[in-house]
Parts: sequence; structure tokens; C-alpha cells
Amino acid sequence: MLLIHSNARRATLALLLTLVTFISTSSQTARECTVRVTLLQVNDVYQISPVDRGTRGGIGRVATLRKRIAENSPHTLFLLAGDTISPSIESNTFHGQQMIDAWNLSGLDYATFGNHEFDFGDDVLVQRIRESKFKWIAANVVDRRTGRPFGGAESFVIREFEGVKVGIIGLVLPETKQTSRPSADVDFRDPCETAREVVPQMKAKGAKVIVGLTHLAMSEDKRVAQCADFDLIVGGHEHNLLQSLSGRTPIFKMTSDAREMAEIDLNIGKTSGALQSMDWKVITVTDQIPEDPAYVAGMKKYQQMFADLDQVVGRTSVELDALQRTSRSRETNMGDFIADAYRSATNADVALFNGGAIRADMTYAPGALTKRDVLSVLPYQNQVVKIEITGATLREALEHGVSRSAEDIAPGQFPQVSGVRFTFDARRPAGSRVTSVTVQGRPLDDRKTYTLATNIYIIEGGDGYTMFKNPHYIIAPQAAQTETDILLKLIRDAQTIAPQVDGRIKRVDEQQQRTNNPCAFVPSIHFGQNYVWG
Repeated sequence: MLLIHSNARRATLALLLTLVTFISTSSQTARECTVRVTLLQVNDVYQISPVDRGTRGGIGRVATLRKRIAENSPHTLFLLAGDTISPSIESNTFHGQQMIDAWNLSGLDYATFGNHEFDFGDDVLVQRIRESKFKWIAANVVDRRTGRPFGGAESFVIREFEGVKVGIIGLVLPETKQTSRPSADVDFRDPCETAREVVPQMKAKGAKVIVGLTHLAMSEDKRVAQCADFDLIVGGHEHNLLQSLSGRTPIFKMTSDAREMAEIDLNIGKTSGALQSMDWKVITVTDQIPEDPAYVAGMKKYQQMFADLDQVVGRTSVELDALQRTSRSRETNMGDFIADAYRSATNADVALFNGGAIRADMTYAPGALTKRDVLSVLPYQNQVVKIEITGATLREALEHGVSRSAEDIAPGQFPQVSGVRFTFDARRPAGSRVTSVTVQGRPLDDRKTYTLATNIYIIEGGDGYTMFKNPHYIIAPQAAQTETDILLKLIRDAQTIAPQVDGRIKRVDEQQQRTNNPCAFVPSIHFGQNYVWG
């Protein structure tokens, strides 16, 4: 069965009612022959191999599914809704080249940029685009020097099947400018305004079915659907299995690392060229699906290069929470463990890092921990520096860390901490949400000087942490250890770890909601994987 996640539940009934009306109206018109166009969708795929200890995902398995589906539906398009060049263990060495090789072997047709496509800068991304046998689409990512889509990408593509035309437009998060490393030559334009301008151009070229291939927050996807005439939006970014509806436009997102693949059939009138109905299902990608032999052969060189990553470095006696949604929204035992490691390795008063640095997006069951596990949690391998700050600056950093906690999407800036305990209330205005702070058991003194351990990404303003400019270093980057080296040593020395959440971060509004309505629940809505819309 397929569980529709919480962000989509409220939209599900509205979606069904809208589609029933749509289907009823369509059935009253004269029936015409239809052309079936199948869209296969994945998003936020960073690994060339299966994940979750080999049980889920894997581009090789997706390649097998694509071939099987294309045998029965020859008009099949395989889409990637952004985020693949970075981050991963392999990308630290190859800067995403291994991902392009993987997608070329898988038969990918189209991709849009995600925010992490720019992690290695403009020049690397341009090289990756040149290596791609598939096309990149991004209408709102523009090279200021030429006025054209960045790096040779297209604003949109139009594909024709048996006389009907399907247009696909790519749209990307504007905040990529702040969260990644594009140069000043790259302009991220407003997705809504871009869609309003470009979709009519697509229709003028004969496209009567419009698909958005996006890497946006769900709220932005919904806004974009109101700005132009979309039949469907397939997107990414949240790493959650989501389905929603904006107006008459359905929106789909898979989780990450190809744990699922969406299969969406567009049934298009052969005479009118208009969308008549839509069928969909979510395919769970498991170890029951064999990897495509051509893919395995083509990627063998990478697997051999990283064979040493499977060496055991220690054990955990408790489940480790390295999920994205928790690391970016609340205290976790993995967040505590990493922050404590920062502080211990530098002998700092406090430690703070961005929850978005935790990238594994999985839980680790009690048992052995490999070098791959550790590097998957912290693939960026940032240097951990030590600086002097005032209490006022620490307070400002905490306020910034929780400034977006009321939003639907969990932001990467959420602070995981050590040596400091704080309480916040997300109902209060951003900038005044932190209600109490203590450092090593004493109230935070805004005028006092403290030492802080953090990563170089934060120091350089990553995730909007701009309060640490021109720092007074106690441990400078050139003398610093990387966070992964610190973690590996700590686990090896301890042999067995058992981190526990200790209440160092408390969110008042969530606690009061549970207290005021202890019997409250949100009903889950289940659909079989073959549920048909049309």
C-alpha cells in the first residue's frame, strides 16, 4: 500500500473530487482515440548504488524498470527533478561525473537543476552538462552574460508523439543563490513570473499538455501552478513522498535516492491534443528488482575504487537518526553526537552546525558502522574551526537557525548544538523565537565571550549564517580537522556508541499542541499502487 504523507492529506480529497468532476465532464464529450505518454519520475538522487544497506533504491534497478515499462509503453520519458551532482562520497572525488555516467547508462531523458547542482561552482556544472547524453531544462536559471538558460540548458522542450505535443518546463529554487555556490553570473529568476512568461510560448509552439519539472518547495510548486496553465507538476527537494493539488494541477514528489519511482500515464486525445485522463502509481524500488547488466558493467570502475568504504569502524548499540526531516527540525541523537564531537575535538565552550549537513536521510539500526556509513552522514567533509564570539552573536545564530521552523519544508539551517540548551516557540515572529538559552548550565550572557566550534560552511555564510563574518580564529581552517575525520576517530576509539537525546533543544509550540489535544491524530489515507485517476 502507498501512504500519502501529511503535507498531501488535506489535498487528497479535494484532488479526488476535482478529478471526478473532470472525468464526468470528459465522459459527456464525444470519445476520441488517445495517445498514452508515460512519465517516469525520480528526484534528489545522490548515490550510484542502492541505499538503506542495499535494500532500497539504486539507479541500476531504476534502469531495469525503465526498460520494462518502455516495452509496454513506447512513448516513455524518464525525468529527474533535480539534485544529483552533490553531495555524496563519490562526488567528493569526481565532482558528480559518476552521477552523469550513471544517468547516461540509465536512459534518462530530461533533468532540471537542483540547488546542489551548483555545489562545485559554475565551471564544474557546465562540464557535467556537456557530458550528459540527456537534456537539462531550467527556464529560470539564466546566464546574465547571455540572457540564455545557464550552461546550455533549455527553457523548455516539446516532444511530439503520434501528432500530440507535450511541453516540459524546468524551474529551480531561487534560494540556490544563497544555499549553494553559483557565481554572480547566474541569475535565479522568480519561478512564477518565469512560468507566466514561458508557458504561453510553449503553447504557441503547439504544446497542449504542459508538465512542470521542478526543484522547488511545495509552497512554490503550488504558487507556480496558479501562475500558468499546468496539467501536471513533478518535483523534488523535500525528500518526502508527497502528493498535492493546486487548482486543477496535481503535484508529485518522491523521497530521495530512487527509493521510489513515479509512473504517470498521460492519456491525450489524438484529435484535440488535450489531456483526457491521468493514471499513476508509485513503484517501490527494492532489492527484488535486479540491476540492469549494462549499468552494472558501466559503473564497475567506480564500485572498485570505493571498495574500502565497507570496512567496519565501530558499532552502535542504539538506532541512529540521520533522517533529513528530523535533523532539520528537532534535536536528534545523531545531531547531538556530531555536535558533541565538534566541541570535544576543539575544546570549545559550545558547538553549532546546520542540520542540513546530515545527508544520509536514513536511520542506522543497532550493529556495525562502516566508513561508508559515516561518510554518507557527513559527505561534505567540512573543516571544523574554533572561533571567539559574543553571547549576543550566539543568540543571533540560534534565532537564525529557527527562523524558518514554522514553514512546511524543513530548512537546512536548523541548528544542532552542544554545550548550549535552548527553548524556542515557532509561533512567535522570526528573530524573537528563542525564549531561553543556557551555556553549560548558566544563562547566556550577551556581553560575554565564548568559544564556538562550527564548520567552515557556516563561517562562510552557508544557510544564511552571516553573523560570523571576519571571525577571530582560535583554530583556523588550515589547521582544522574535517568533521568526518573527527567522527571516524571518535567511533573507532569508542568502539561502540550509544548517543541519546537529552533535551538540549525544546520547541514550546509543539509541546503545547500535544498537551492541549492529547487525543489528536491525523488519519492516514492509503491507496493501492495501481489506483487509477482517469
